Amino acid sequence: MQQIHHLIDGEDVTTTSGRSGPVSNPATGGQTGEVGFASVEEVDRAVASARAAFDEWRNVSIARRTKLLHEFRSLVVANADEIAARLTAEHGKVGDDARGEVARGIENIEFACGLADALKGTYSEQASTGVDVYTVRQPLGVCAGITPFNFPVMVPLWMFPNAVACGNTFVLKPSERDP
Repeated sequence: MQQIHHLIDGEDVTTTSGRSGPVSNPATGGQTGEVGFASVEEVDRAVASARAAFDEWRNVSIARRTKLLHEFRSLVVANADEIAARLTAEHGKVGDDARGEVARGIENIEFACGLADALKGTYSEQASTGVDVYTVRQPLGVCAGITPFNFPVMVPLWMFPNAVACGNTFVLKPSERDP
């Protein structure tokens, strides 16, 4: 039976909380795996990891972040059928719905790839007598997403590509019903 762990700081982390829940195939009702529920300490570790990564990530150029998002998009497109098949097996969506959900997620990655222009600052000389005005868009820090069970691919892809495009780091907490 598949054991689903947490990914924290690039590592597969088995929970120490002692709590877990079943993962079932909705088509058969049979249990296919088990997901460990994170302890408070593990959540804190995930946030601390994202915070530590933020100091470097925020200084990565917009051009480089955009390039990485394009590469991520290419990976999702190349694996779209496999992602949709897993969505069907783990969530019970029919094939067309699963493929549609992946396609909507890809569209948002594409949107995030185009955020470079929106991240530009502005400058207005002499906005008032002797006053120049400028804006600088800066990353916020660690962002988090808690996603519902009904769109386990699309909703995270609404969240984290935009956050990382803007120079933020991200912690995702998916639904325990479809981890």
